[in-house]
Amino acid sequence: MSVPFLLRPYRAEDEDAAIALWLATWKLAYPSIDFDARVDWWRERWRNELVPNAAIIVAEQGGAMVGFVTIDSSGYLDQLVVAPDLWGSMLATGLVDEAKRRSPDGVTLKVNADNNRAIRFYERNGFVQAGEDVNPGSKRLVLKMAWKP
Repeated sequence: MSVPFLLRPYRAEDEDAAIALWLATWKLAYPSIDFDARVDWWRERWRNELVPNAAIIVAEQGGAMVGFVTIDSSGYLDQLVVAPDLWGSMLATGLVDEAKRRSPDGVTLKVNADNNRAIRFYERNGFVQAGEDVNPGSKRLVLKMAWKP
């Protein structure tokens, strides 16, 4: 059975919930990294880079934020975040479909090369590997991925 959710535009009052959700998901995905120490950096990046430059679509369930996706005017998907208890549901696909709808000429993203679960998800949703890069902050290898209609 699918989990019902509502997609809506981000509002300023969503900031704390979005940052808390980001923190919870990344801590689970990479438990060896101290993401608590990165919250101030992330909040600054959220406020100064993502909010002013990207459409942010929030997924709600029962009035609570359970996910979000960011997509900028160039079609770059910077963040796809889904509450861990909804991993494997249709929520992530719904958010990616919304990013595709907002960027019908194509979507690009970068994903950590060791995040096999995410890579498989993007491939199932029509993305192909389009090169490699290195994350300047973490120095981790990332894969460039692209979706074209």
